[in-house]
Amino acid sequence: MNLRYARRKAVNAINMSASAVTVAVGLAALAWILWTLFYNGLTALDLDFFTKSTPAPGTEGGGMANAIVGSLLIVGFATLVSTPIGILAGVYLAEFGEHSRFASVTRFVVDIMLSAPSIVIGLFVYALAVATTKHFSGWSGSLALSLIAIPVVVRTTENMLRLVPGSLREAAFALGAPRWKVSLTVTLRAVRGGVVTGVLLAVARMIGETAPLLFTALNNQFFSVDMNKPMANLPVVIFNFALSPYENWQRLAWGGAALIALVVLGINILTRVVFRDQTRR
Repeated sequence: MNLRYARRKAVNAINMSASAVTVAVGLAALAWILWTLFYNGLTALDLDFFTKSTPAPGTEGGGMANAIVGSLLIVGFATLVSTPIGILAGVYLAEFGEHSRFASVTRFVVDIMLSAPSIVIGLFVYALAVATTKHFSGWSGSLALSLIAIPVVVRTTENMLRLVPGSLREAAFALGAPRWKVSLTVTLRAVRGGVVTGVLLAVARMIGETAPLLFTALNNQFFSVDMNKPMANLPVVIFNFALSPYENWQRLAWGGAALIALVVLGINILTRVVFRDQTRR
């Protein structure tokens, strides 16, 4: 018995040590990436960065005001489209589609969309919207990002709702509430923190997507809020500027990458703090 216990203890110590080393390596790599990103990018985040448009090749100064506004518009409209569709679809799959063939097909399609490369979705929207309208546009970019975000929101919402205990639903049914009202006002409210986290994950993925926007929104050197025309956006501008031979463009690319990282990090921290305080109340 003592020998078996000692052997188990040794195996446990080896596994725990290996896990600790793996975590340390991962954290070290993450810290190195963030340090490089912020070291090179924070110096570019001055007033001109937020107030001036992208400069012409070989010129000094400039900023990314047009790309920032373009990304806000494209991602904003994509979020407005994908959030209600994704949440309602997730509610249907978890609450009403337990034994439905249509729900099984929907889950299969959602899984395919989750694993599909973003460039494939970009090409699909290009053939669907850009090729038919004969021009690039911000609306096409929002459509492509919506197709990327919807499966993330659907899967997260469904998984969160399945964690709700059945006794909570039974208590609401016992009070005479219809099933649709129980789903929307009881179970969905119980997991609102997880659902919002899923939406934020989708937003974080949309903010950094480049390939779909290359085929849909393309780019625009000038400031524009017309969603029916090619529109500048941070991912594409960062991609183009990072590959350029101009130091000023490379500096702006680092600044854009740092801005995206800060925005995603700030949204996640703020949401966690807000929902933690609500839970305590």
